[in-house]
Amino acid sequence: MDAFDFTGRVVIVTGGTKGIGAEIARRFAAAGASVVVCGRNEPASLPPGIRFVAADVRDPSQIDSLFEAAGPVDVVINNAGGSPTVDAATASPRLHAKVIELNLIAPLHVAQRANQTMQEQGEGGSIIMIGSVSGVRPSPGTAAYGAAKAGLHHLATSLAVEWAPKVRLNTVVVGLAQTPESSEHYGGKLAAVAQTVPMGRLAVPSDVADACLFLASPAASYISGSTLTLHGGGEWPSFLNAAR
Repeated sequence: MDAFDFTGRVVIVTGGTKGIGAEIARRFAAAGASVVVCGRNEPASLPPGIRFVAADVRDPSQIDSLFEAAGPVDVVINNAGGSPTVDAATASPRLHAKVIELNLIAPLHVAQRANQTMQEQGEGGSIIMIGSVSGVRPSPGTAAYGAAKAGLHHLATSLAVEWAPKVRLNTVVVGLAQTPESSEHYGGKLAAVAQTVPMGRLAVPSDVADACLFLASPAASYISGSTLTLHGGGEWPSFLNAAR
């Protein structure tokens, strides 16, 4: 039996229409899964095996509609998230609240709805949170986002205890990554930023997709409440550069 054959399995990827989420969706579809992606805007086209359902994951009623459209689901990837770069001292309370809602509260609501379905199924299921190194080290410029991701990492460990043994929850903590939006985020200096990573490159979407495929597979059937840190060895401490 191929542990990475997802034929007959249903997978939901939130925010799965672009960037890392789109690659996760493609990889599961290539492994035989029936994949449902959601977002607020429908993409111009989707690869075979992937279906789009319009849903804003900040709205619990739209989450319900997403799961009703998907049917019995085996794997859920909580990928939707993000934040603009903003000074924490001047950002509005409304912006902070919306960032935390998208990156922490919405994944909780998606996970609740997934658990409801998975507990009723014979084989249970797998929920994977897409976290960030912003939640494990200082996140200047995106403080609310970093705080929300830190909460998301902890949330996964708590739910893994509450919902076992039928449902497994794990987190992929993504480090500095190369996506269509990252060039602007890193000031157009991708090569220089990549040199701060011990592996000598930024993470790419397929790295994250591979991690999700593993954590959702039977090969990881005893892995729950765990964090897979995907950061290429971390980042060079700035004090070392200063010392040089």
